[in-house]
Amino acid sequence: MTELIPVRAVESIDPAKPIRLTPAQAGGPIHTRSFTGRFRNLRLLGAGLLFLLFFGTAWIDWNDRQAVLWDLGARQFHIFGATYWPQDFILLSAILIIAAFGLFFITVLAGRVWCGYACPQSVWTWIFMRVEQLTEGDRGQRIKLDAAPWSLHKILRRGAKHGLWLAVSLVTALAFVGYFTPIRQLTLDLATLEVGATTAFWVLFFTAATYINAGWLREKVCRDMCPYSRFQSVMFDRDTLIVSYDAARGENRGPRRKDADYKAEGLGDCIDCTMCVQVCPTGIDIRDGLQLDCIGCGACIDACDSVMDKLGYARGLVRYGSERELAGGKTRWLRPNLVGHAAMLALMIGAFAWALAERPLLSLDVTRDRGLYRENALGQIENIYSLKIINKTQQARSYSIALVEPGDFELHGPSTLHLAPGEIRDLPVSVALTATRNGAGPQHLQFEVTDQAEPDSRVATRSTFLAPLR
Repeated sequence: MTELIPVRAVESIDPAKPIRLTPAQAGGPIHTRSFTGRFRNLRLLGAGLLFLLFFGTAWIDWNDRQAVLWDLGARQFHIFGATYWPQDFILLSAILIIAAFGLFFITVLAGRVWCGYACPQSVWTWIFMRVEQLTEGDRGQRIKLDAAPWSLHKILRRGAKHGLWLAVSLVTALAFVGYFTPIRQLTLDLATLEVGATTAFWVLFFTAATYINAGWLREKVCRDMCPYSRFQSVMFDRDTLIVSYDAARGENRGPRRKDADYKAEGLGDCIDCTMCVQVCPTGIDIRDGLQLDCIGCGACIDACDSVMDKLGYARGLVRYGSERELAGGKTRWLRPNLVGHAAMLALMIGAFAWALAERPLLSLDVTRDRGLYRENALGQIENIYSLKIINKTQQARSYSIALVEPGDFELHGPSTLHLAPGEIRDLPVSVALTATRNGAGPQHLQFEVTDQAEPDSRVATRSTFLAPLR
Protein backbone atom coordinates (compact mmCIF):
# COMPACT_ATOMS: atom_id res chain seq x y z
CA MET A 1 0.00 0.00 0.00
CA THR A 2 1.40 3.36 -1.02
CA GLU A 3 1.98 5.76 1.90
CA LEU A 4 0.53 9.20 1.25
CA ILE A 5 2.28 12.35 2.33
CA PRO A 6 -0.09 14.38 4.51
CA VAL A 7 -0.88 17.88 3.35
CA ARG A 8 -2.51 20.83 5.01
CA ALA A 9 -4.22 23.91 3.68
CA VAL A 10 -2.33 27.20 3.96
CA GLU A 11 -3.66 30.68 3.88
CA SER A 12 -3.22 32.24 0.46
CA ILE A 13 -1.49 35.58 0.10
CA ASP A 14 -3.84 38.46 -0.52
CA PRO A 15 -2.51 40.22 -3.67
CA ALA A 16 -4.24 43.41 -2.60
CA LYS A 17 -2.18 43.53 0.59
CA PRO A 18 1.46 44.47 -0.04
CA ILE A 19 4.21 42.47 1.60
CA ARG A 20 5.90 44.63 4.22
CA LEU A 21 9.66 44.22 4.56
CA THR A 22 11.52 45.22 7.69
CA PRO A 23 14.50 47.59 7.26
CA ALA A 24 16.79 44.62 7.85
CA GLN A 25 15.06 42.62 5.13
CA ALA A 26 15.01 45.54 2.70
CA GLY A 27 18.77 45.93 3.02
CA GLY A 28 18.75 49.73 3.04
CA PRO A 29 19.90 52.09 5.79
CA ILE A 30 18.12 51.73 9.11
CA HIS A 31 16.63 54.99 10.36
CA THR A 32 15.48 54.68 13.95
CA ARG A 33 12.73 56.75 15.50
CA SER A 34 13.11 58.76 18.71
CA PHE A 35 11.43 57.24 21.75
CA THR A 36 11.39 57.33 25.54
CA GLY A 37 10.84 54.70 28.19
CA ARG A 38 12.24 53.00 31.25
CA PHE A 39 14.64 50.73 29.34
CA ARG A 40 15.99 53.69 27.39
CA ASN A 41 16.59 55.49 30.70
CA LEU A 42 18.32 52.41 32.08
CA ARG A 43 20.52 52.22 29.01
CA LEU A 44 21.39 55.94 29.30
CA LEU A 45 22.32 55.46 32.96
CA GLY A 46 24.53 52.49 32.14
CA ALA A 47 26.14 54.29 29.20
CA GLY A 48 26.77 57.35 31.37
CA LEU A 49 28.53 55.28 34.01
CA LEU A 50 30.61 53.48 31.37
CA PHE A 51 31.54 56.81 29.76
CA LEU A 52 32.55 58.25 33.11
CA LEU A 53 34.67 55.18 33.79
CA PHE A 54 36.27 55.07 30.33
CA PHE A 55 36.97 58.76 29.78
CA GLY A 56 37.49 59.79 33.41
CA THR A 57 39.80 57.09 34.73
CA ALA A 58 42.58 58.00 32.30
CA TRP A 59 42.83 61.48 33.86
CA ILE A 60 43.15 60.33 37.47
CA ASP A 61 46.60 60.60 39.06
CA TRP A 62 47.94 58.30 41.77
CA ASN A 63 51.28 58.71 43.55
CA ASP A 64 52.58 61.20 40.95
CA ARG A 65 51.68 59.01 37.96
CA GLN A 66 48.64 58.14 35.92
CA ALA A 67 46.40 55.86 38.00
CA VAL A 68 45.68 53.35 35.22
CA LEU A 69 48.47 53.00 32.67
CA TRP A 70 49.77 50.10 30.61
CA ASP A 71 53.40 51.12 30.20
CA LEU A 72 54.51 48.85 27.36
CA GLY A 73 58.03 50.29 27.28
CA ALA A 74 58.65 49.47 30.93
CA ARG A 75 56.46 46.35 30.73
CA GLN A 76 54.43 47.47 33.71
CA PHE A 77 50.67 47.73 34.19
CA HIS A 78 49.67 50.25 36.86
CA ILE A 79 46.22 50.07 38.45
CA PHE A 80 46.05 52.72 41.15
CA GLY A 81 48.34 51.50 43.97
CA ALA A 82 49.27 48.16 42.36
CA THR A 83 51.77 47.42 39.60
CA TYR A 84 51.60 44.26 37.53
CA TRP A 85 54.37 42.70 35.46
CA PRO A 86 54.61 40.18 32.62
CA GLN A 87 55.08 37.52 35.31
CA ASP A 88 51.52 38.33 36.44
CA PHE A 89 50.05 37.64 33.01
CA ILE A 90 48.19 34.64 34.40
CA LEU A 91 46.00 37.10 36.33
CA LEU A 92 44.95 38.74 33.06
CA SER A 93 44.02 35.33 31.70
CA ALA A 94 41.94 34.72 34.82
CA ILE A 95 40.11 38.04 34.33
CA LEU A 96 39.25 37.08 30.74
CA ILE A 97 37.96 33.68 31.84
CA ILE A 98 35.85 35.29 34.58
CA ALA A 99 34.47 37.78 32.05
CA ALA A 100 33.59 34.92 29.68
CA PHE A 101 31.74 32.97 32.37
CA GLY A 102 30.02 36.16 33.50
CA LEU A 103 28.81 36.64 29.95
CA PHE A 104 27.62 33.03 29.80
CA PHE A 105 25.74 33.44 33.08
CA ILE A 106 23.98 36.65 32.04
CA THR A 107 23.13 35.12 28.65
CA VAL A 108 21.46 32.08 30.22
CA LEU A 109 19.62 34.40 32.61
CA ALA A 110 18.52 37.27 30.36
CA GLY A 111 19.72 36.75 26.81
CA ARG A 112 21.75 39.44 25.07
CA VAL A 113 21.37 42.22 27.62
CA TRP A 114 25.13 42.77 27.46
CA CYS A 115 24.76 43.61 23.76
CA GLY A 116 21.83 45.93 24.34
CA TYR A 117 23.10 47.87 27.34
CA ALA A 118 26.86 47.63 27.86
CA CYS A 119 28.66 46.47 24.71
CA PRO A 120 30.88 49.33 23.40
CA GLN A 121 29.68 48.69 19.86
CA SER A 122 26.05 49.21 20.90
CA VAL A 123 26.78 52.17 23.22
CA TRP A 124 28.75 54.07 20.57
CA THR A 125 26.18 53.21 17.90
CA TRP A 126 23.43 54.78 20.05
CA ILE A 127 25.61 57.89 20.45
CA PHE A 128 26.16 58.13 16.71
CA MET A 129 22.43 57.71 16.08
CA ARG A 130 21.74 60.50 18.56
CA VAL A 131 24.16 62.75 16.65
CA GLU A 132 22.30 61.79 13.48
CA GLN A 133 18.99 62.87 15.02
CA LEU A 134 20.45 66.20 16.16
CA THR A 135 21.94 67.07 12.76
CA GLU A 136 19.49 65.53 10.29
CA GLY A 137 16.24 65.33 12.23
CA ASP A 138 14.05 62.42 13.28
CA ARG A 139 13.27 59.33 11.24
CA GLY A 140 10.95 60.87 8.66
CA GLN A 141 13.25 63.82 8.02
CA ARG A 142 16.25 61.55 7.55
CA ILE A 143 14.39 59.35 5.10
CA LYS A 144 13.41 62.43 3.08
CA LEU A 145 16.98 63.74 3.24
CA ASP A 146 18.30 60.43 1.89
CA ALA A 147 15.89 60.57 -1.04
CA ALA A 148 16.51 64.27 -1.78
CA PRO A 149 19.05 65.33 -4.43
CA TRP A 150 22.34 66.81 -3.28
CA SER A 151 22.06 70.46 -2.31
CA LEU A 152 23.79 72.94 -0.02
CA HIS A 153 21.25 72.11 2.70
CA LYS A 154 21.98 68.38 2.43
CA ILE A 155 25.75 68.91 2.30
CA LEU A 156 25.70 71.07 5.45
CA ARG A 157 23.62 68.58 7.41
CA ARG A 158 25.68 65.59 6.28
CA GLY A 159 28.90 67.51 6.92
CA ALA A 160 27.79 68.40 10.45
CA LYS A 161 26.91 64.78 11.14
CA HIS A 162 30.19 63.33 9.90
CA GLY A 163 32.17 66.11 11.59
CA LEU A 164 30.63 65.27 14.96
CA TRP A 165 31.10 61.56 14.31
CA LEU A 166 34.81 62.15 13.66
CA ALA A 167 35.09 64.35 16.77
CA VAL A 168 33.55 61.63 18.96
CA SER A 169 35.81 59.04 17.30
CA LEU A 170 38.93 61.13 17.91
CA VAL A 171 38.10 61.70 21.58
CA THR A 172 37.44 57.97 21.94
CA ALA A 173 40.77 57.10 20.31
CA LEU A 174 42.65 59.58 22.54
CA ALA A 175 41.09 58.08 25.66
CA PHE A 176 41.92 54.54 24.56
CA VAL A 177 45.52 55.27 23.55
CA GLY A 178 45.81 57.32 26.75
CA TYR A 179 45.76 54.08 28.73
CA PHE A 180 49.00 53.03 27.00
CA THR A 181 50.84 56.36 26.96
CA PRO A 182 50.34 59.18 29.50
CA ILE A 183 47.21 60.97 28.31
CA ARG A 184 48.21 64.47 29.40
CA GLN A 185 51.43 64.34 27.42
CA LEU A 186 49.58 62.70 24.51
CA THR A 187 47.01 65.51 24.40
CA LEU A 188 49.74 68.16 24.58
CA ASP A 189 51.77 66.48 21.83
CA LEU A 190 48.70 66.22 19.63
CA ALA A 191 47.81 69.88 20.19
CA THR A 192 51.35 70.97 19.26
CA LEU A 193 51.60 68.44 16.39
CA GLU A 194 54.63 66.82 18.02
CA VAL A 195 53.15 63.36 18.45
CA GLY A 196 55.36 60.42 17.43
CA ALA A 197 54.69 58.38 14.32
CA THR A 198 53.72 55.20 16.20
CA THR A 199 51.37 57.01 18.57
CA ALA A 200 49.84 58.99 15.70
CA PHE A 201 49.20 55.75 13.80
CA TRP A 202 47.28 54.21 16.70
CA VAL A 203 45.28 57.37 17.32
CA LEU A 204 44.27 57.48 13.66
CA PHE A 205 43.62 53.72 13.62
CA PHE A 206 41.20 53.79 16.55
CA THR A 207 39.58 56.97 15.26
CA ALA A 208 38.89 55.26 11.95
CA ALA A 209 37.75 52.04 13.66
CA THR A 210 35.25 53.90 15.86
CA TYR A 211 33.99 56.01 12.96
CA ILE A 212 33.51 53.03 10.64
CA ASN A 213 32.06 50.61 13.22
CA ALA A 214 29.60 52.97 14.92
CA GLY A 215 28.83 55.19 11.93
CA TRP A 216 28.72 52.88 8.95
CA LEU A 217 28.74 49.21 9.94
CA ARG A 218 26.53 49.50 13.02
CA GLU A 219 24.18 46.51 13.18
CA LYS A 220 26.34 44.60 10.69
CA VAL A 221 29.00 44.22 13.39
CA CYS A 222 26.44 42.71 15.78
CA ARG A 223 24.83 40.55 13.13
CA ASP A 224 27.68 39.39 10.90
CA MET A 225 31.00 40.03 12.66
CA CYS A 226 30.46 39.40 16.37
CA PRO A 227 30.89 35.69 17.27
CA TYR A 228 28.67 36.15 20.34
CA SER A 229 25.59 36.56 18.16
CA ARG A 230 26.35 33.20 16.56
CA PHE A 231 26.63 31.06 19.66
CA GLN A 232 24.33 32.89 22.07
CA SER A 233 21.22 31.09 20.83
CA VAL A 234 22.60 27.69 21.86
CA MET A 235 22.88 28.99 25.44
CA PHE A 236 19.21 29.91 25.69
CA ASP A 237 16.73 27.59 27.34
CA ARG A 238 12.97 27.76 27.85
CA ASP A 239 13.45 29.94 30.95
CA THR A 240 15.85 32.52 29.50
CA LEU A 241 14.44 36.05 29.57
CA ILE A 242 14.34 37.41 26.04
CA VAL A 243 12.55 40.28 24.30
CA SER A 244 9.32 38.62 23.19
CA TYR A 245 6.05 39.48 21.48
CA ASP A 246 2.99 37.96 23.15
CA ALA A 247 1.27 36.64 20.03
CA ALA A 248 -1.59 35.10 22.00
CA ARG A 249 -2.52 38.55 23.23
CA GLY A 250 -1.58 40.59 20.17
CA GLU A 251 -3.08 38.60 17.29
CA ASN A 252 -4.99 39.26 15.16
CA ARG A 253 -3.25 42.57 14.68
CA GLY A 254 -4.79 45.54 12.93
CA PRO A 255 -5.84 49.19 13.25
CA ARG A 256 -8.96 50.24 15.14
CA ARG A 257 -10.66 53.22 16.72
CA LYS A 258 -9.66 53.95 20.29
CA ASP A 259 -13.21 53.49 21.58
CA ALA A 260 -14.02 50.47 19.36
CA ASP A 261 -14.83 47.02 20.72
CA TYR A 262 -11.88 45.48 18.96
CA LYS A 263 -12.37 42.11 20.66
CA ALA A 264 -15.73 41.78 18.95
CA GLU A 265 -14.01 42.47 15.66
CA GLY A 266 -11.63 39.58 16.29
CA LEU A 267 -8.61 41.80 16.86
CA GLY A 268 -5.84 41.48 19.42
CA ASP A 269 -4.01 44.24 21.29
CA CYS A 270 -1.47 44.86 18.49
CA ILE A 271 -2.63 47.75 16.28
CA ASP A 272 0.12 47.07 13.71
CA CYS A 273 1.59 50.56 14.11
CA THR A 274 5.11 49.18 13.44
CA MET A 275 6.56 51.43 16.17
CA CYS A 276 8.51 48.43 17.45
CA VAL A 277 10.14 48.13 14.02
CA GLN A 278 10.83 51.85 13.65
CA VAL A 279 12.83 52.09 16.89
CA CYS A 280 14.82 48.87 16.44
CA PRO A 281 18.56 49.59 15.92
CA THR A 282 18.97 46.37 13.91
CA GLY A 283 15.80 46.88 11.85
CA ILE A 284 13.91 43.68 12.73
CA ASP A 285 10.27 43.03 13.57
CA ILE A 286 10.15 41.44 17.02
CA ARG A 287 6.69 40.10 16.18
CA ASP A 288 8.38 37.61 13.87
CA GLY A 289 9.84 35.87 16.94
CA LEU A 290 13.36 35.58 18.37
CA GLN A 291 15.96 36.42 15.73
CA LEU A 292 19.73 36.40 15.45
CA ASP A 293 19.76 40.17 14.89
CA CYS A 294 17.98 41.01 18.18
CA ILE A 295 20.43 42.53 20.68
CA GLY A 296 17.95 42.61 23.56
CA CYS A 297 18.04 46.39 24.00
CA GLY A 298 14.36 46.73 24.92
CA ALA A 299 13.72 49.64 22.52
CA CYS A 300 10.69 47.86 21.09
CA ILE A 301 9.33 47.35 24.61
CA ASP A 302 9.48 51.09 25.33
CA ALA A 303 7.84 51.92 21.99
CA CYS A 304 5.05 49.37 22.42
CA ASP A 305 4.39 50.35 26.04
CA SER A 306 3.95 53.98 24.99
CA VAL A 307 1.35 52.94 22.41
CA MET A 308 -0.43 50.73 24.95
CA ASP A 309 -0.54 53.66 27.39
CA LYS A 310 -2.17 55.91 24.79
CA LEU A 311 -4.81 53.29 24.01
CA GLY A 312 -5.44 52.45 27.65
CA TYR A 313 -4.29 48.84 27.22
CA ALA A 314 -2.11 46.94 29.66
CA ARG A 315 1.64 47.10 29.10
CA GLY A 316 3.68 44.03 28.25
CA LEU A 317 2.52 43.12 24.75
CA VAL A 318 6.25 43.20 23.99
CA ARG A 319 8.27 42.40 27.11
CA TYR A 320 11.13 40.49 28.61
CA GLY A 321 9.74 37.02 29.07
CA SER A 322 10.70 33.37 28.80
CA GLU A 323 9.42 30.84 26.31
CA ARG A 324 7.88 28.91 29.19
CA GLU A 325 6.03 32.02 30.41
CA LEU A 326 4.65 32.82 26.95
CA ALA A 327 3.36 29.26 26.75
CA GLY A 328 1.38 29.83 29.94
CA GLY A 329 3.84 28.41 32.44
CA LYS A 330 6.05 30.01 35.09
CA THR A 331 9.71 30.91 34.61
CA ARG A 332 12.07 28.72 36.63
CA TRP A 333 14.88 30.70 38.20
CA LEU A 334 16.68 27.84 39.96
CA ARG A 335 17.65 25.50 37.16
CA PRO A 336 20.82 23.42 36.69
CA ASN A 337 22.20 25.41 33.77
CA LEU A 338 21.92 28.77 35.51
CA VAL A 339 23.01 27.53 38.94
CA GLY A 340 26.01 25.77 37.41
CA HIS A 341 27.21 28.92 35.67
CA ALA A 342 26.64 30.96 38.83
CA ALA A 343 28.61 28.47 40.94
CA MET A 344 31.53 28.40 38.49
CA LEU A 345 31.55 32.18 38.30
CA ALA A 346 31.58 32.54 42.11
CA LEU A 347 34.32 29.91 42.41
CA MET A 348 36.55 31.63 39.85
CA ILE A 349 36.02 35.08 41.38
CA GLY A 350 36.98 33.65 44.77
CA ALA A 351 40.08 31.95 43.35
CA PHE A 352 41.07 35.16 41.56
CA ALA A 353 40.65 37.23 44.72
CA TRP A 354 42.83 34.76 46.64
CA ALA A 355 45.51 34.77 43.92
CA LEU A 356 45.46 38.57 43.87
CA ALA A 357 45.85 38.79 47.63
CA GLU A 358 48.64 36.20 47.68
CA ARG A 359 50.46 37.63 44.68
CA PRO A 360 54.18 37.88 45.53
CA LEU A 361 55.50 41.42 45.44
CA LEU A 362 59.02 40.16 44.87
CA SER A 363 60.22 38.30 41.79
CA LEU A 364 63.41 36.31 41.26
CA ASP A 365 64.58 34.71 38.01
CA VAL A 366 67.87 32.83 37.89
CA THR A 367 69.83 32.24 34.69
CA ARG A 368 73.03 30.20 34.69
CA ASP A 369 75.86 31.33 32.44
CA ARG A 370 76.13 29.41 29.17
CA GLY A 371 79.61 28.20 30.04
CA LEU A 372 79.90 24.82 31.73
CA TYR A 373 82.01 25.73 34.75
CA ARG A 374 85.40 27.17 35.63
CA GLU A 375 88.09 26.80 38.26
CA ASN A 376 88.76 29.84 40.47
CA ALA A 377 92.05 30.94 42.06
CA LEU A 378 91.47 28.62 45.03
CA GLY A 379 91.06 25.62 42.78
CA GLN A 380 87.32 25.43 43.41
CA ILE A 381 84.72 24.63 40.75
CA GLU A 382 82.65 27.73 40.11
CA ASN A 383 79.46 28.55 38.15
CA ILE A 384 78.29 32.02 37.12
CA TYR A 385 74.64 33.11 37.49
CA SER A 386 72.55 36.16 36.71
CA LEU A 387 69.81 37.01 39.24
CA LYS A 388 66.96 39.13 37.93
CA ILE A 389 65.24 40.69 40.95
CA ILE A 390 62.09 42.81 40.67
CA ASN A 391 60.66 45.01 43.40
CA LYS A 392 56.92 44.96 42.61
CA THR A 393 55.97 47.26 45.47
CA GLN A 394 55.51 51.04 45.38
CA GLN A 395 58.16 51.56 48.11
CA ALA A 396 61.94 51.29 48.20
CA ARG A 397 63.06 47.93 49.59
CA SER A 398 66.25 46.28 50.86
CA TYR A 399 66.74 42.57 50.23
CA SER A 400 69.05 39.84 51.48
CA ILE A 401 70.46 37.33 48.99
CA ALA A 402 71.51 33.86 50.07
CA LEU A 403 71.52 30.16 49.21
CA VAL A 404 68.98 27.84 50.83
CA GLU A 405 70.86 25.16 52.79
CA PRO A 406 74.17 25.95 51.04
CA GLY A 407 76.08 22.90 52.38
CA ASP A 408 79.30 22.72 50.37
CA PHE A 409 78.29 25.68 48.16
CA GLU A 410 79.45 29.23 48.74
CA LEU A 411 77.81 32.33 47.24
CA HIS A 412 80.16 35.04 45.97
CA GLY A 413 78.64 38.44 45.30
CA PRO A 414 76.50 41.08 47.05
CA SER A 415 74.55 39.71 50.00
CA THR A 416 72.19 42.71 50.18
CA LEU A 417 70.49 44.76 47.52
CA HIS A 418 68.52 48.03 47.63
CA LEU A 419 65.83 48.56 44.97
CA ALA A 420 63.71 51.60 44.24
CA PRO A 421 59.92 51.21 43.75
CA GLY A 422 59.29 49.07 40.68
CA GLU A 423 63.01 48.69 39.96
CA ILE A 424 64.44 45.70 38.09
CA ARG A 425 68.07 44.71 38.72
CA ASP A 426 70.20 42.10 36.96
CA LEU A 427 72.78 40.96 39.50
CA PRO A 428 75.75 38.75 38.49
CA VAL A 429 76.91 36.31 41.18
CA SER A 430 79.01 33.17 41.34
CA VAL A 431 78.71 29.98 43.34
CA ALA A 432 81.75 27.91 44.28
CA LEU A 433 81.87 24.26 45.32
CA THR A 434 84.08 24.27 48.41
CA ALA A 435 84.47 20.47 48.69
CA THR A 436 85.39 17.77 46.22
CA ARG A 437 82.60 15.30 45.53
CA ASN A 438 83.56 12.18 43.67
CA GLY A 439 81.25 11.62 40.74
CA ALA A 440 79.16 14.65 41.71
CA GLY A 441 78.26 15.93 38.24
CA PRO A 442 75.23 18.27 37.98
CA GLN A 443 73.73 19.27 41.32
CA HIS A 444 70.74 21.36 42.42
CA LEU A 445 70.87 24.48 44.51
CA GLN A 446 68.36 27.17 45.46
CA PHE A 447 68.69 30.96 45.58
CA GLU A 448 66.57 32.93 48.02
CA VAL A 449 65.83 36.66 48.24
CA THR A 450 64.25 38.02 51.45
CA ASP A 451 62.73 41.42 52.21
CA GLN A 452 64.70 42.73 55.18
CA ALA A 453 61.74 44.79 56.46
CA GLU A 454 59.29 41.89 56.10
CA PRO A 455 61.13 38.58 56.53
CA ASP A 456 57.98 36.64 55.62
CA SER A 457 58.17 38.16 52.15
CA ARG A 458 60.64 35.96 50.36
CA VAL A 459 61.02 34.07 47.11
CA ALA A 460 63.24 31.12 46.19
CA THR A 461 64.21 29.77 42.77
CA ARG A 462 65.99 26.52 41.92
CA SER A 463 68.90 26.23 39.52
CA THR A 464 71.60 23.74 38.51
CA PHE A 465 75.29 23.67 39.40
CA LEU A 466 77.56 21.92 36.92
CA ALA A 467 80.68 20.15 38.11
CA PRO A 468 82.96 17.58 36.46
CA LEU A 469 82.52 13.88 37.08
CA ARG A 470 85.50 12.68 39.20
